[in-house]
Amino acid sequence: MTQTPPPEDYESLISLIHDRHDSMSKTHQQIAVYLTQNPNDVAVRSVNAIGQSCDIHASSFVRFAQSLGYDGFKSLQVLFQQRLATAALGFEARVHALKQELESRDDLSEAVLLRDLVVSDAASVQSLLDEIDANDLAEAAKILSDAETVFLLGQLRSAPVVELIRYLLTMAGKKCIMLDPSGGLATHVARTMGSKDALLAVSFRFYANEVVSIVEEVAAQGQKIVALSDSTLSPLAKSANVLLAAYEHPGPLSRSVTAPICLAQAIALAVASHKQNTPSVPDIPSVTGSEQ
Repeated sequence: MTQTPPPEDYESLISLIHDRHDSMSKTHQQIAVYLTQNPNDVAVRSVNAIGQSCDIHASSFVRFAQSLGYDGFKSLQVLFQQRLATAALGFEARVHALKQELESRDDLSEAVLLRDLVVSDAASVQSLLDEIDANDLAEAAKILSDAETVFLLGQLRSAPVVELIRYLLTMAGKKCIMLDPSGGLATHVARTMGSKDALLAVSFRFYANEVVSIVEEVAAQGQKIVALSDSTLSPLAKSANVLLAAYEHPGPLSRSVTAPICLAQAIALAVASHKQNTPSVPDIPSVTGSEQ
């Protein structure tokens, strides 16, 4: 039996990983998530260092690569190196310069924490430009703009992101309903969604069980879903019409919401642009009218 040759470019590799993810072992699923969330690290680090980062033995990465048709991990890693070679090197240089500048200062430990946060969050925000597909963002904006009511869902670390979206969409004149978990009614309120409504769900590792459950139920009802998560392999992906992933970069705060909040603001501005028919200068007023 002739074996199908492995993918020869990064995009094809990621597509294959998505296709096979649900049938992979738990360890291989963890590896898949790491690879898709940390492509730059995969390109430049050794397999032993990568394994230590996610507490998985290097041999498992080798077996993962072989399961996709490669002769070893290095053959798979070449695709990540090719991707990095065509990335925005100017930005990487700026981040490195910023880090070098901050490291040269005689700061207290608190300032060191600030430095590390700035550098890691800057990398995460920049990833949005590299990873968010313009067509996906446009489709998300259209789904939310066309909806009669946007139902909003997010718990735990996702809660502040959803609260910001609610504020911005409401001030843009969009009717929103928050699926608040208090009182145990979030699931039941979600069942009141009409056929012309849409759900905007936000969830990051380790994904809140109720959020995943509601998203799956809403999808089964046929309503439109826009999901914001930290990975295209998120459990929300299979149910969402559009999934936008804000990847996390290593830093002192491993669960920073800087990039997701930036993405949330972009989504709200895009919806305002559709609603106001002003693509170049969408306007979202504030409660006081003085802050934008």
